[in-house]
Amino acid sequence: MKQWLAATLLGTTAMVASAAGGGPTDAPSGVLSLSAQAATEVPTDVVHVTLAAEQEGAEPAAISSALSKRAEAVIAQAKRTPGVQAESGGFTIHPSTDRNGRISTWRGRAEVILQSRDFAAVSKLTGELASQMQVQGISFSLSREARMATEGKLAEQAIAAFRDKAQATTKLFGFGSYTIREVSLNESGVMPPAPRMYAAKAMMADAAAPVPIEGGKTQVTVSVNGSVQMLK
Repeated sequence: MKQWLAATLLGTTAMVASAAGGGPTDAPSGVLSLSAQAATEVPTDVVHVTLAAEQEGAEPAAISSALSKRAEAVIAQAKRTPGVQAESGGFTIHPSTDRNGRISTWRGRAEVILQSRDFAAVSKLTGELASQMQVQGISFSLSREARMATEGKLAEQAIAAFRDKAQATTKLFGFGSYTIREVSLNESGVMPPAPRMYAAKAMMADAAAPVPIEGGKTQVTVSVNGSVQMLK
């Protein structure tokens, strides 16, 4: 796991009171604003698969019933697969009109979303479900547990970088030590690449074959921002 620290002197500012100041409302002298950062890339460990089925017909009620039953059957089969979570996604029915503006037919679409940390199980399951619903998109994310563990390690590095930066900059300004006035710790992550989209017809050509699923990496960042009082 490649890690790096961003703890440069960029963005460092010193706020010194005006020579004419000295009143209780003046900004205190020798206050230094600082920021430091630690970041790393970690593998995504959760896969999200969107399955969809579409149907066309003259009666919207019949389309709704057929799609609902298909989605329920897919969810039931998915839930029998250990380690896989399944839930309903989008469900729409809309009319199509002819050149005269009259309804000529109805189209419906139902989605089911699968989620799991077991990529192999989801790959096999999506192949088995291809005759009922086709894969429309695959995306990846970082689990809460993995993110918290990574953020804990980065927090130690970011805090150490903040303290080192405060000490070094304090000396550059001619002071001997410092005390922390205020500090905040912030976590952020960079989203992985956009979800992969699949053509339904292409997926139906090889209905029972497992769908290739391979996660990528996402960046986790922890930053420390605050100010210190420089002391002689």
